[in-house]
Amino acid sequence: MTLHLPDAHGALRAYEPRTEPLALTPGAPLTSRTVFSAAHVVADPYADTTPDSPAAVDWDATLAFRRHLWAHGLGVAEAMDTAQRGMGLDWAGAAELIRRSAAEAKAAGGRIACGVGTDQLTGGPATVAEVRAAYEEQLAVVEESGAQAILMASRALAATAQGPEDYLEVYGHLLRQAAEPVILHWLGPMFDPALEGYWGSSGLDAATDTFLDVIAAHPDKVDGIKVSLLDARREVDLRRRLPKGVRCYTGDDFHYPELIAGDEQGFSHALLGIFDPLGPLAAEAVRVLDTGDTDGFRALLDPTVELSRHLFQAPTRFYKTGVVFLAWLAGHQSHFTMVGGLQSARSLPHLARAYELADGLGLFPDPKLAEDRMRTLLRLYGVTP
Repeated sequence: MTLHLPDAHGALRAYEPRTEPLALTPGAPLTSRTVFSAAHVVADPYADTTPDSPAAVDWDATLAFRRHLWAHGLGVAEAMDTAQRGMGLDWAGAAELIRRSAAEAKAAGGRIACGVGTDQLTGGPATVAEVRAAYEEQLAVVEESGAQAILMASRALAATAQGPEDYLEVYGHLLRQAAEPVILHWLGPMFDPALEGYWGSSGLDAATDTFLDVIAAHPDKVDGIKVSLLDARREVDLRRRLPKGVRCYTGDDFHYPELIAGDEQGFSHALLGIFDPLGPLAAEAVRVLDTGDTDGFRALLDPTVELSRHLFQAPTRFYKTGVVFLAWLAGHQSHFTMVGGLQSARSLPHLARAYELADGLGLFPDPKLAEDRMRTLLRLYGVTP
């Protein structure tokens, strides 16, 4: 049956939903690339909360989604930006998420890496020593859980640091005491405006030099870097300058197929928010790449870029709304509710286009369920057949 979807100009367009999904089933482990999906959290829709209340999480649905990703061979990047760190999920909620997900990973035999930040610092400006101590507290929680640590960019450090030397001091201290090699995360201001000028400079060339200085001083403690700057050329240049043995995990949700495919000088692994809705398809594409078939890999993954660019359009930080919306349509959760009330952060035309693109790709395991849920949302907004 035809759906009438609103566009950005208020007009309705007819869309014929897909009737069959892609046939995507769990397969062999991925071998040629290490691939993490940053995973969203599922809110408890029955909790009596407000947007500024601590997050109320539906733990059963949240952990079930992680088992879905592991079943398809993906690793889970936990308690990251996609899980609404600093946008609805505070440190207390993130710590519980880390402990629960790490235990679930151990039971499922899944790979997991967890975000380490400083978001427990909520009382105003912090000193460099306080930032370092906050990082240490979170690093201990992740290491005690048995997960790999991802050192996330810190809003508090961005606000406090006087220059590159403060970043070198804080990160050097953390890397010296880390029990196992970590992933360093450079998140650009398009994802979080509070991170403008990270690594001590608003100029990306100078910031890149400082970032590489941190790695060069402790290459044995850096498993890899995750770069989320939405700048493919800069990522390629950066990965070519990494010490031997340090991986580049692309976080570029605009250019991921070409960056993962790589070139004659190397390639990127992946740690991506878009692989939350693309999980099974992304895993299938990497299995094709494992056989050496780069063209087949690109044929599967290139058509997904339009959806990713749509979800991550400015303001990019609200991409989580589209990710959770697609999880609801796909049947991974029973409702479209988010911690912090963030389901309101994208418009109906935006969501309608996300549905159309995802449905066209065959991402919904049950297209009829997705159609019925989209129809329900349209009626809620006053759109009649």
